[in-house]
Amino acid sequence: MSATLRLLLAQYDLFVGDVDGNAQRVLEAAEAGAKAGVSLVLLPELALAGYPPEDLLFHSGFRRNVQSAVERLCRDAPPVDLVFGYPEYHGREIFNSAALVRGGRVYANHRKQALPNYKVFDEKRYFSPGQTPTLVDVQGERVALLVCEDIWETGPARAAQADGAEALIVINASPFQLNKQRERESVARQRVTDVGLPLVYLNLVGGQDELVFDGNSFVMAADGTVTQRLPAWREATAVVELERAGGRLRPRPGPIAAELSEEQSVYEALVLGVRDYVDRHRFPGVVIGLSGGVDSALTLAIAVDALGPARVHAVMMPSRYTAQMSRDDAAGQARALGVKYSEISIEGMFAATLAALKDEFAGRAPDTTEENIQARCRGVLLMGISNKTGAMLLTTGNKSEMAVGYATLYGDMAGGFAPIKDCSKLMVYRLARYRNALGAVIPARVIERAPSAELRPDQKDTDSLPPYEIMDPILEAFIESDLSVDEIVARGFDRATVGRVLEMVKRNEYKRRQAPPGIRISGRAFGRDWRYPITSGYRSR
Repeated sequence: MSATLRLLLAQYDLFVGDVDGNAQRVLEAAEAGAKAGVSLVLLPELALAGYPPEDLLFHSGFRRNVQSAVERLCRDAPPVDLVFGYPEYHGREIFNSAALVRGGRVYANHRKQALPNYKVFDEKRYFSPGQTPTLVDVQGERVALLVCEDIWETGPARAAQADGAEALIVINASPFQLNKQRERESVARQRVTDVGLPLVYLNLVGGQDELVFDGNSFVMAADGTVTQRLPAWREATAVVELERAGGRLRPRPGPIAAELSEEQSVYEALVLGVRDYVDRHRFPGVVIGLSGGVDSALTLAIAVDALGPARVHAVMMPSRYTAQMSRDDAAGQARALGVKYSEISIEGMFAATLAALKDEFAGRAPDTTEENIQARCRGVLLMGISNKTGAMLLTTGNKSEMAVGYATLYGDMAGGFAPIKDCSKLMVYRLARYRNALGAVIPARVIERAPSAELRPDQKDTDSLPPYEIMDPILEAFIESDLSVDEIVARGFDRATVGRVLEMVKRNEYKRRQAPPGIRISGRAFGRDWRYPITSGYRSR
């Protein structure tokens, strides 16, 4: 019996649908493990398919690709125990499984027992649950294979312990949200102290549409102490050692990557999400409307950090209402970041549109219609540049605006991807200050000045909305906690203000349905998390 069990964790960024490419990455990890002399190599949940594969799982061609990839891994993997996640097809059923390949065959196979079906998870649509624990001997040590949600419930770990497991090996595809790592480690701590066993937790890293996966894989001793943690937001491999001492397996201490601040975690989530989305869609770069305001300034910084300045084009589109300060600050930020910069006035387009509509608008006072026309002129220009160059248009709207409909369909909402879509306005300010602390790239007065859409003389956001310091907590209470008007008022908010904000949220669902996808960083984002009816007679109380 070996005194030490050595494992290799492969915290990889895997690509949904690219089964052949993912299989190659699995082989690379196996070869690295064989070279390092480990006994067991681990890859994330659904490593072959990528996570989440969604309705690709139903396609017969996808099924054949998965089955061919498993055969390839059995045939070509070096002589090291190899665990990877894959969709296991069994007749009409599909299981979210972890295969252990040994000796040229699938030696053991664990079917995920606990299937999440909340928030962004929809696994019961696709998978059947497993029913039994899966224990394997690895160089004489008896370990249990588990998949992600299996440790968020008590049953699977307890069943593994009852069958004689000496350690829990868990492969995961756990998406990021604020403070998620603390929650993961808290849940893992409950499991290990409950069953008295150490745990090895391997997570996915990378961006997939609205979701981002942060890595942060870790090892935990039976007393709940984290003994090793991989870095967040990047691919990494690490050797983990479990030694037998006092008749039990205990993890040897290894490097522990530091916990990141909320601002750093969110910022790196946005950077990685943009990079993977743009690169995997093979766009040569991105184009951004740069207004001189904080939202577009932050989006530009994220894009440059994700893609490099050579792949980013910033466009300022002034009108008769654009302050010189905004033009100066936009140009200054573009210079600071080294991106291509264009200034294209919308004044001619705006005037021509008003002239064309003169008879239709006769006798009607100017209102938001004229403001929206300006936003749509800008959308036409930006989409023209996108179409001509192939660069994808990034939108710059934040969650606060999307919640209450403070955005223009076919105007500033036009685009292919919305990096800060799930960031409240207050979070936008926090992220802008965080990015400037790394190196000042956003002009200070962009952060300090009162926010304005600059679509009419002396306009301020507070002309149409409550102050963000009041509105954002109300939105968070309603969107993320599902609180009623009465419950939100009990937190100290004015009833009329709460009612007004919630009514705006409900009234603008039709806009959100037409918005581009954006990166999820909160406990409930518009998109996969949010399924409100567009047409509804419900009134909040």
